[in-house]
Amino acid sequence: MTEYGPRPVDRRLPTEEARDLLTLVRELAEREIRPTAAEEEDAGHFPRATFTLLSEAGLLSLPYDEEFGGGGQPYEVYLQVLEELAAARLTVGLGVSVHTLACHALAGYGSKEQRAEHLPDMLGGGLLGAYCLSEPSSGSDAASLTTRATREGDVWTLEGTKAWTTHGGVADFYTVLARTGGSGAHGITAFLVPGDAEGLSAAAPERKMGMKGSPTAQLHFDAVRVPDSRRLGDEGQGFAIALSALDSGRLGIAACAIGVAQAALDEALAYTAERQQFGRPIADFQGLRFMLADMATQIEAGRALYLTAARLRDAGLPFSKEAAMAKLFCTDTAMRVTTDAVQLLGGYGYTLDFPAERFMREAKVLQIVEGTNQIQRMVIARHLAGPEKR
Repeated sequence: MTEYGPRPVDRRLPTEEARDLLTLVRELAEREIRPTAAEEEDAGHFPRATFTLLSEAGLLSLPYDEEFGGGGQPYEVYLQVLEELAAARLTVGLGVSVHTLACHALAGYGSKEQRAEHLPDMLGGGLLGAYCLSEPSSGSDAASLTTRATREGDVWTLEGTKAWTTHGGVADFYTVLARTGGSGAHGITAFLVPGDAEGLSAAAPERKMGMKGSPTAQLHFDAVRVPDSRRLGDEGQGFAIALSALDSGRLGIAACAIGVAQAALDEALAYTAERQQFGRPIADFQGLRFMLADMATQIEAGRALYLTAARLRDAGLPFSKEAAMAKLFCTDTAMRVTTDAVQLLGGYGYTLDFPAERFMREAKVLQIVEGTNQIQRMVIARHLAGPEKR
């Protein structure tokens, strides 16, 4: 394993407060997250204590209003925090992104009373959230979900199974999309379900090729009773809420992808500077220098793309197309850069003694989660050429 300190990214931040925040995050990541990342990922250890620490530091609440305990930071800043966390350990960076996604429905569509009751604990009270949209037979076609919520008086009863739930089985609360009406997108409603609700259980976590420290599991809803006071938004509004959350969530995935890519580039730079062949560092050979140059260029382009989309969001402008572009480009970049990092390390890149192979395994999932990259292309094309003719 090379001994080195990753190079600080030259960031353009809107305020000195934001600059101080990024410095704090980087120091925290170097001290508390990066040193044990490889060991804990290999052991499949979920870092709950790390999320508690992040909550205490105010890092689980950054893009939400200060009125309810949020950090009041623009997305432009929040995403760069995610990037730093993901560079140290993707399980942590992606976990913060998922938690932020799980808070979105309540923060954006809950009543003032609901927000006052639940948001402070969700944002800064040590709680961890999860987001339940996908099902075993409803992935990319999310509007076909079949988990059903049936109302009797002021209580809803949820029945069904959710799949691919990050933090499934360990979360303290779940934002759940369930069918309350007819088929299609207009029959779906959002609910806030406590993690200890009676009748809610988690299957054994999926056995994954990467991100082994982040539990991904099916959730079973067996007559789970939820009061109407935990319905978020109007009946039938759930799918619109979900799409709104996913636009923002895709930016979180894009930032995490750039974090992983940056970590892989840092590792490749350190290794090629130290590794000697033919009497000189291999970083002196033009072929390898060109690979490093391409990797750095792709990372900078991805970072600029996700920040452009974030600034649109912060300005209250449409950003759905740009979010899809950022998710597509940044995750494809992470896959290319991490693969090249393995190649640059040669045989050592294929061993568990160096983190390059872990970065490559982790990058793959980012092309899949929160809308596959094929779905992102469909979204982008729809914005450019209109809906598909059926």
